[in-house]
Amino acid sequence: MSTEGKEKAKEKDRELELELSAGTISYQDSGGDGPTVVLLHGMLMDASLWEGPVADLAADHRCLLPTLPFGAHRHPVRADADLSLPGIAALVAEFMDRLDLRDVTLVGSDTGGALVQLLMCDGSARTRVGRAVLASCEAFDNLPPGLTGRTLALSGRLPPTLFGLFMQQMRLRALRRLPVAFGQLTLRGDAATARWVRPAMRQPGIRRDAVRMLRAVMADRQLLVRTAESLPGFDRPALVVWAAEDRVMPSAHGRRLAELLPQGRLVEVADTRTLIPLDQPAVLARLIREFIAGSRAGAR
Repeated sequence: MSTEGKEKAKEKDRELELELSAGTISYQDSGGDGPTVVLLHGMLMDASLWEGPVADLAADHRCLLPTLPFGAHRHPVRADADLSLPGIAALVAEFMDRLDLRDVTLVGSDTGGALVQLLMCDGSARTRVGRAVLASCEAFDNLPPGLTGRTLALSGRLPPTLFGLFMQQMRLRALRRLPVAFGQLTLRGDAATARWVRPAMRQPGIRRDAVRMLRAVMADRQLLVRTAESLPGFDRPALVVWAAEDRVMPSAHGRRLAELLPQGRLVEVADTRTLIPLDQPAVLARLIREFIAGSRAGAR
């Protein structure tokens, strides 16, 4: 690669910051004038969840990856920030507004998919969304999701200091791979999970945010049941990508989501757990690319 090419690569990969109403968030922007894709991660994760698919998609798409205040973020948010799921969904809408993003393909995995569902049902945010992708995510009554989610919910009851001690245990790979931690979420992504737990270990402000977020999210466990009632109103193309043998997000939920959405389509992916972006990044990138190309061609 030439020197100029290396400089452009560094420019595309660098982490940017944006001041929003809740505080400063970090994000990555691949740049370019291709179709715009915004990719959302889940709890105790950051934007690096999407590194694999974006390495492929960024060749001909503009990919934006915000790191949301889900407990692995860079900067503590304001003490009065709304860290419920609707509050964080509103933050994503604000992010799209501030960057004036249009005809967005909104993609969410894990709790990021719950955010996408909320935005699909938000009339004002929906004006910027051209299509949506839901990848093995919380839906209906699956909140908290599985054994991993129930463990997180319990840890959120701890004071921030004790939550930090709980997170310190995640330094050990053997503990990260347990079913109560990340073991049921990914087959191949342990290096990513090791990164995700560090902010809560090292920064008191992030521990405070993580505890507030977990308490706010778990306070309304019927939120996604109510949200599902409005999903038939999303009359734009939608792709549901589900891990065929997901142990955390029931396969039946993927089918139900696709059936509820007027233009919904379900694709099941083999040899992956919940976090398809980690376990099958090339497959997911191909599915997203084909979906965007097909829906844009259909619109024309």
